[in-house]
Amino acid sequence: MTEETSAGMQEFISHLVELRGRLIAAVSAVFVVFLCLLPFANTLYTWLALPLLTQLPVGGHMIATEVTTPFFVPMKVTALVAFLGTLPFVLYQVWRFVEPGLYEHEKRMAMPFIVTSTFLFYCGMTFAYFAVFPFVFGFITHTAPKGVEVMTDIEKYLGFVINMFLAFGVAFETPVVVVLLVKLGVLKVEQLRSARRYVIVGAFILGAIFTPPDAVSQTLLAVPLWVLYEVGVLVASRMEQKKVTEDPLLPHPDS
Repeated sequence: MTEETSAGMQEFISHLVELRGRLIAAVSAVFVVFLCLLPFANTLYTWLALPLLTQLPVGGHMIATEVTTPFFVPMKVTALVAFLGTLPFVLYQVWRFVEPGLYEHEKRMAMPFIVTSTFLFYCGMTFAYFAVFPFVFGFITHTAPKGVEVMTDIEKYLGFVINMFLAFGVAFETPVVVVLLVKLGVLKVEQLRSARRYVIVGAFILGAIFTPPDAVSQTLLAVPLWVLYEVGVLVASRMEQKKVTEDPLLPHPDS
């Protein structure tokens, strides 16, 4: 084995050791928060279920169709809350691992994108919980056929809520994606502006796919998606203008 190969092998092993340390730190943080929240597992599920429970008629309730569901579903909710609560720390560990391999300009760009994308994901989940769920569950409970009592299984409810959280969390990442595409030179601002009509149509299609089949729910996903797209275009445009101002030899973005 040559000296160069030996040095490369040692560097690779050191990366693996660092990766293990970062993973242990991230998993430990999630596990510690999970243990701290465990006594409040049932309360956390009740909070999560409030948007549906408040829409049920007086005396209405949810059900558990499996023997172990009343125990495991609150545990899953607690694990989800623990992960979301420690997400900034987990992403920080990821950042510290990849940071040495980045160029200086990539380091300056990466951290703001990580912070912004995390914040926007939280905003998407918050919007879904407080703005979308009351409309969705109100529509579902009030359109049930006569003689049908709505009694949702708690595990199926959790799956539905997670899907909605993911849909709105990812939708709220639109400005970050738009700005990143412009920053990397994949697209130009003028191309994004000219694609506006297709984005609006696509936003309503996504709303129809990821929300219940009513116009209000679809609009509540499509309109924020479109607005966030426009925000991303606006931010990207300002970035291009600033870049031209700093370097007058570059062509103007509107030229």
